[in-house]
Amino acid sequence: MQQPDRSIQFSSRLVGQYALVTGASQGIGRAIAVRFAQEGATVAINFHDHRANAEDTLAQVQAASRERGHGDRDHLVVKADIGAEPDIMGMFETVLAHWPRLDCLVNNAGFQRESASEALDVETYRRILDVNLNGAVLCAQQALAHFVKRGGGGTIVNCSSVHQIVPKPGYLAYSISKGGMANLTRTLALEFAGRGIRVNAVAPGAIDTPINAAWTGDPAKREAVEAHIPLGRVGTAEEIAGVFAFLASEEAGYITGQTIYVCGGLTLFGEFRENWAS
Repeated sequence: MQQPDRSIQFSSRLVGQYALVTGASQGIGRAIAVRFAQEGATVAINFHDHRANAEDTLAQVQAASRERGHGDRDHLVVKADIGAEPDIMGMFETVLAHWPRLDCLVNNAGFQRESASEALDVETYRRILDVNLNGAVLCAQQALAHFVKRGGGGTIVNCSSVHQIVPKPGYLAYSISKGGMANLTRTLALEFAGRGIRVNAVAPGAIDTPINAAWTGDPAKREAVEAHIPLGRVGTAEEIAGVFAFLASEEAGYITGQTIYVCGGLTLFGEFRENWAS
């Protein structure tokens, strides 16, 4: 069967925007930062460890701005542990001192760790919740305070997961964090809609990124994963990034409080493709 053309058609939907992307040193976060730059935004690249990876993202972001005709933008790299409140406060102070304003926050930082639920140690549980959910809450608070003070609205786009609705045994803390992300998105969207602030989320499925390295590079494991995906393939970080760019743009100006599942159909209960239940 002939493969569809998945080449990306870029626009300039984000020209003039200043966007902060947490966890942008690799994977989906890096792809979001690059895509935002391609569409005209000025980007702050947050990282916790591995400055070299963040600097590599910065180089790609700068190149993307130039290649798309947006010139040299005031992109920057900012170190902060999204699981630590003082770091988050310092990150926003740095960004807002460096730029005239912030228009978009992308809450992307997160990680997962496998453990039988009865053996999950409390410190690991707390750390996952602190980074994946509590950090997103604190970042959102800082962005919202800025948006309200300066007026004119703003956008927050959260990176959730199909596991905000699909249980993931062995990853209890991760599943809880993403379930919380769903209600964080809806609650803030409703609370701030009257002030022109939109809050949405993107929920990726099985994506070829470093967080999934345990199976993406193993042909047998990858084939087993893809067998559960209705579209029959793993997604790319660039496909996820395009949805973030849409939600941050005025093309999505009438969308708030929504989660868009970018999962190849994983949330469609693929096992029901065959009528085994009736």
